Amino acid sequence: MWKYITMTLYSRLPAVLLASALLLAPMMVRADDMQDASRLLRQGQQAQALEKINQFLSSKPRDPQGRFLKGLILAEQNKATEAIEVFTKLTQDYPELPEPYNNLAVLYAAQGQYEKARQSLELSIRTHPSYATAYENLGDVYTKLASQAYDKALQLDSSNTSAQTKLSLIRDLVPAGNRAPRPSPRTEPTTIAAAPAPKAAPPAPAPAPKVAEVKPPTAAAAPAAAPAPAPTAASTAPEPKTAPEVPKDAAKNGESEKVLKTVRSWAAAWASKDVKAYLGYYAKGFKAPNGEARGEWEKGRAQRINAPKKIEVSVESPKVSIKDDNSATVTFRQAYRSDHINVSSTKTLVLIKADGHWLILQERVGS
Repeated sequence: MWKYITMTLYSRLPAVLLASALLLAPMMVRADDMQDASRLLRQGQQAQALEKINQFLSSKPRDPQGRFLKGLILAEQNKATEAIEVFTKLTQDYPELPEPYNNLAVLYAAQGQYEKARQSLELSIRTHPSYATAYENLGDVYTKLASQAYDKALQLDSSNTSAQTKLSLIRDLVPAGNRAPRPSPRTEPTTIAAAPAPKAAPPAPAPAPKVAEVKPPTAAAAPAAAPAPAPTAASTAPEPKTAPEVPKDAAKNGESEKVLKTVRSWAAAWASKDVKAYLGYYAKGFKAPNGEARGEWEKGRAQRINAPKKIEVSVESPKVSIKDDNSATVTFRQAYRSDHINVSSTKTLVLIKADGHWLILQERVGS
């Protein structure tokens, strides 16, 4: 039911409360102790993992990855109070990271503190408005709060058929609603009982006006009774050849290359901290996350780009889908590195063509 973020900060690796899927790439591990702690936790050896991560933190006490891993180990050991303390301190020291807020919410929800869980998730979303995992968890929290409210209504008025119907619908949706989420020993992302709420399809971009197709003029039809003239020497010259048609697949491949070039240039502008160029890759109709005003969104992006001294952004394993002449979707693995954060996440960009250029209409984090 609840989706807990594992090791990689600022990414979406969902699982129930605490999946032991600590899928750390070697470049994300900065010491042998961190590597060993991750491996030991995957093997279910929480005590040894905690000892290793404490060794790592003794030399790097402010390292966010190490502290995050310690919080996960404590949660796996059912030491919720200590885990909450670790994640709370992370939100204070690194308020720009949404994952610690999300994990706090999961721990609060496991204790039945749904109001605290709601507040943490709203902070997570405020930090990163396109964070899909936090939205899904927030929906689950609201479901629990609604269930409690309908229960209270029925305690006060047992004949309230409307509340009975609504409560029944919620219990059908979340049959395990009264069971606290537990750690999962599996390494694959899972959910318990309730399927996630269906995600709304991204709004279709308005198609650009199409240029009318110019067809060659046809000869006027000859009268039916007129016989065709016999061929003469002058009329035997070959007809001019028309230009060969470009295969549709070839045309799509060409557009795919242009789309991919746009995405890589967008990432390069971000990495070079060229805010003006970066924002220039977004269409005028760009749908800012959470309905945020375009000006406020741009201001927030500029602050997050200018804050680190150095940024590295890479686009890995991109998949381009050309929907029509004027719209495309790109899904890829985004690796982001800055002074204090080393993260990887799945990102999807919806692009439209405007004045011959591909521009970003919408972006989503997570699958």
